[in-house]
Amino acid sequence: MFLGTYEPRLDDKGRLILPAKFRSQLASGLVVTRGQEHCLYVFPLNTFTEILAKLQQAPFTSKEVRAYGRVFLSGASDQIPDKQGRINLPVNLREYAGLEKDLAVIGSGERVEIWDQQAWEAYLEGNEAEFADREEELIPGVF
Repeated sequence: MFLGTYEPRLDDKGRLILPAKFRSQLASGLVVTRGQEHCLYVFPLNTFTEILAKLQQAPFTSKEVRAYGRVFLSGASDQIPDKQGRINLPVNLREYAGLEKDLAVIGSGERVEIWDQQAWEAYLEGNEAEFADREEELIPGVF
């Protein structure tokens, strides 16, 4: 499980040092790809394999399913972190997420999200009040 927020920097070669707390869960392999709200998703390889199996069960006759799959998978990069816990963020993914130097790496349960630091702060600012003020149950039996 991935939890917490970390603020690493992207190096000049487009590499990210993964937070130490996440490294053991990602050491055997990971996939980084486009996520919603212009962030990047990082999945452990086994989790990504499960997601891919579910995607393959979706009706490929659906134009929306095909479009989602194309965008989600076409930018995907499978990697094994190096001995320092670094991964490479390909140029196309950095451009998609607007990543330059300062990042926010967010633990989101089964995945990690990589955000541009300013984009994350703006997202959080725009959603914290709604989170705090929620009166209705959003997720049945949980919140």
